[in-house]
Amino acid sequence: MSVITYLGHACFLVEGGEQEKLLFDPFISGNPQAPVKPEEIKATYILVSHAHFDHLGDAYNIARANGATIVATAEVAAAAEEQKVSAHAQHIGGRYRYPFGSVKLTPALHGAGIPGGHACGFLVEYYGKKIYFAGDTGLFGDMKLIGELEKPDLALLPIGDNFTMGIDDAVVAASFLKAPVVIPYHYNTWPLIEADPGEFKTKVEQKTGAKCVILKPGEKYEL
Repeated sequence: MSVITYLGHACFLVEGGEQEKLLFDPFISGNPQAPVKPEEIKATYILVSHAHFDHLGDAYNIARANGATIVATAEVAAAAEEQKVSAHAQHIGGRYRYPFGSVKLTPALHGAGIPGGHACGFLVEYYGKKIYFAGDTGLFGDMKLIGELEKPDLALLPIGDNFTMGIDDAVVAASFLKAPVVIPYHYNTWPLIEADPGEFKTKVEQKTGAKCVILKPGEKYEL
């Protein structure tokens, strides 16, 4: 059994018993939503969508403590290696096979937080389940291609507006992706990105037929 745990803001942990543990965008220290401390997190791979502080977060320290590998764009991976952290570089459109399945980097319309870089999202195949983590992004038409070609089982979408998609654009994104389950993130960490996940749930379920699961920080969902 594989489960995904929401750790606040844009941070998720995917795990399945003794299998590899995947950690997304580990902003823990300084995150008012975080239900755990960085030293309490166990991870095998850390997927970093871009280098803004609220996504790169505690990636280096968690990677050192666990002997984990950071998976990111070439620029972020190079920065990690400069910090003496193991990293695997990919770029948008590229897929790489890992023991748990695969990771493909997807576009994200957002700043990189690092010179010369790109923000990205991730399409992860984890022991037969496909998870699309959009990263920080605005709505873009190629999400429809991601839905058609990759057929994700779960879509993780930002809804907080201002820096990313807001609720209405995220509903359109869900309609493009056609994932049967959607989980919102990147909202209510600070007043600037306040959003009502209940509104998103109502709209996305009415307009797309997908099941929307709202997780509080620390809560889990079985994949």
